[in-house]
Amino acid sequence: MITREDIQAKLDSLAKPVGSLGRLEALAVELALAGQSLTPLTRPRRLVLFAADHGVVAQGVTPWPSAVTTAMVETILSGKASSTALATAHGVDVRVIDAGMAQPPRQPWPAHFNHHTVAQGTADLKSGPAMTEDQFDVAWALGETEAKNAVDAGHRLLIAGEMGIGNTTAAACITHALAGIDADTATGSGAGADAAMRGIKRDIVAAAVARLDGRTDKAALAAIAGFEIVAMAGFYAQAARQGVPVLLDGYVTTAAALIAERLCPGTRAVMIAGHLSAEPGHQAALTQLGLTPVLEWQMRLGEGSGALVALPLLDSAGALLCDVARLADIGA
Repeated sequence: MITREDIQAKLDSLAKPVGSLGRLEALAVELALAGQSLTPLTRPRRLVLFAADHGVVAQGVTPWPSAVTTAMVETILSGKASSTALATAHGVDVRVIDAGMAQPPRQPWPAHFNHHTVAQGTADLKSGPAMTEDQFDVAWALGETEAKNAVDAGHRLLIAGEMGIGNTTAAACITHALAGIDADTATGSGAGADAAMRGIKRDIVAAAVARLDGRTDKAALAAIAGFEIVAMAGFYAQAARQGVPVLLDGYVTTAAALIAERLCPGTRAVMIAGHLSAEPGHQAALTQLGLTPVLEWQMRLGEGSGALVALPLLDSAGALLCDVARLADIGA
């Protein structure tokens, strides 16, 4: 097993003053630990974007209807979304997965789209469980399969993204339940909720988590999650089993990471936090996982976009460990 001390010893042996690259050296340690390699690779890499809808949208937690999920997935599939522009800029392969959209995108579907929906959106978590345990298992297995396929195809760094109107409500429930913060702190504005909507959202989050009565088992998490969130959790768990680093995006992906760590302890060892989002509960979620974000740029788009922006810094960290000569090798 490669330890933090092993990596630091290599960094200190390189042809540069000790510690002279500051935070980049700390990131190199994180990357090497996550991949258990002193020569960590960040290419090839894949973004798998999971899309699903949420029944709780009917309660007025967001200004956007579920139809926007479909519209944005169509934009992503066309290569004209923020996430796909960034993925192209940074040489990232993209897959898009319908984990549970209310309405799939228009056909014909491109080869990188997988229409493997669990159901046409979750149930309304205000009224009862968002999904059954069987649905949870199907969504989880979908994420596992995508991670395994990505690794089998040779990808050495994985990113999960998400698209789903209403999914910050589910993320707030998960963070409230698993990160030990109150509903008000866990609940942000998401994709533009005003103060009144945020109040509705907070009250729904508080009530949904209260119904769990302190439980955080699979059945409890199924009651408050989303299909795309559970799929991402399975994706992270499988990546960890295969020893491949994952770069987290924002609040919703970190909620999925909390589920993965809760149900498969140790998954967090392969995680690197791409950024700290503008959602107020995100810091608590990262703290619970013991992760330090690479960037703090107040991003809150989702789609894997924040992770993609941080990606060049991971490339730099990997290059430092892979390509810099040792002092001993240059006769110094």
